[in-house]
Amino acid sequence: MSDSKLVPTQATLEVSDEAEARAFLQAELEKAEENLNNFPADGDSLERARLQLKKANALLGLEQNEAAWNDARAAFDEFVAQQAWADAIEACDILYQTDQPGSINALAHGVWLSITYPVDAEHSIVMLSYVVDETPADSDGAAVAAATAHYVVGMRAEDDQLDSLSFLTTNLIAKVAQRHSNVDSQEKLDFWLEKMELNDPQIFLPRMAKVLDVIVGDESNWWFNREELRSQLPVN
Repeated sequence: MSDSKLVPTQATLEVSDEAEARAFLQAELEKAEENLNNFPADGDSLERARLQLKKANALLGLEQNEAAWNDARAAFDEFVAQQAWADAIEACDILYQTDQPGSINALAHGVWLSITYPVDAEHSIVMLSYVVDETPADSDGAAVAAATAHYVVGMRAEDDQLDSLSFLTTNLIAKVAQRHSNVDSQEKLDFWLEKMELNDPQIFLPRMAKVLDVIVGDESNWWFNREELRSQLPVN
């Protein structure tokens, strides 16, 4: 009998990796639940919400989507109350991924926050990329979302991030242009951007706002008062 060791197949490795990932997520869930159970009644409510978000993330990975929604949604409300905008956007990311009835609504909230507040540009790219994925190929909404992502990067990205993030959003625009109008050259792309009026933020940003209004639908579906939040923004 040969004493050579059996070489695991790719399928075996994938099963093993999946089992390890689930074990890790289960441990993360248990840790988060223990921390929440032991959290002081008079403790920092923002830190408690962040623990809830960690729990929601573990639940999402374990495909317990409804439970993940419940924890992320509760955390979101606290983040908004505390004006912890980056945390609120991360909560929206999880809420979107849970694929629950309100997930598309959560996406719109995450996009609005990531555009309105000066959070890390990567948050905006993630949220707006989801809009591109959700939008039909022949719709102008994806083009507006891609242009908005590129604009936000130009406005907010730090010097050490600018090149890499601009590369991502340039590719996002090219992807949208190709599927929207079969654009396959720089000359065609320049013409398409001009035709779609995607070079002027004074034009495409209001269009982005309209896209979000369409996603959310009725004004009562917003989880916060946008006018109130806008009124609290610092005046430049």
